[in-house]
Amino acid sequence: MNPKGIRLGTIAMALALSLALFAQSTATKTPATTSSKVDLNTASEKELDKLPGVGPATAKKIIAGRPYSSVSDLSKAGVSKHQIDQITPLVTVSNQSTGSANRAAEPAPNTPSRAPQTSATQAQTPGPGMVWVNTSTKVYHRQGDPFYGNTKHGKYMTEQEAIQAGFRAAKK
Repeated sequence: MNPKGIRLGTIAMALALSLALFAQSTATKTPATTSSKVDLNTASEKELDKLPGVGPATAKKIIAGRPYSSVSDLSKAGVSKHQIDQITPLVTVSNQSTGSANRAAEPAPNTPSRAPQTSATQAQTPGPGMVWVNTSTKVYHRQGDPFYGNTKHGKYMTEQEAIQAGFRAAKK
């Protein structure tokens, strides 16, 4: 054999091995990306924050809107269509049955203690001089106000307690 033929053969063999290694490395990366999808129903705020177009505020919206049955349900949580389109290939939604099983498991510890829970609810029922405090906006509503007892985050307390806790009266 001549030296040129040996060199060309060596170069061809090195090129073939390089291509084989490259093909193998890209083939192993593909399954890893599909298995590393973020589950919208179980992901932490940090995990959601790593998604493109999702910051801390959007991550909190996503967590607050759980559970989801599909990625398109994110629109109900206030996530824009553009953001949904961006993250759709990167996220997944766990089975709804798993989510409902988790929800069914949560009240189970409270089930035996229903009697004390009822008495706690009765203690919170509105009476004379009671106001409804929206704990997320720090505003309290008096009886007759359309928001009295109707906000998502709130509780009943006396007006004096609300003022002492730093809540302000709703504007009329």
